Amino acid sequence: MADIEHLYGNDLTVDSTGDLAVVDGTQLGTERVIRRLMTSQGQYIFQPDYGAGLPSFIGLPGQAQNIAAVIQQQMQLEDVVSQVPLPAVNVQQVNNTVTASIQYVDAETGESAVLTLPIATT
Repeated sequence: MADIEHLYGNDLTVDSTGDLAVVDGTQLGTERVIRRLMTSQGQYIFQPDYGAGLPSFIGLPGQAQNIAAVIQQQMQLEDVVSQVPLPAVNVQQVNNTVTASIQYVDAETGESAVLTLPIATT
């Protein structure tokens, strides 16, 4: 089912006809995953436990293992993420930059998806 296209942190987009752009399939799932990972718990008043709050890790040194654990937990809560196989999460800190690489299978399409997110600069 299609939904309005909205990548976290960006404006809504317009299609070639001037209507709001829509997205479906794996791209919709990717948008849902990014929204979950970037949203801090408590931001959605009707779902206070929703979100990983990854931006809260910015500036905190030595958090790679904690970030990986939070991402793994949240990926298991997201309906669009297939749990077989389990999502693979790799968080690396190179110098002062923390980057997460996440590989998962979209539960609705069966397609593999890979996300690479810069999380923090310490």
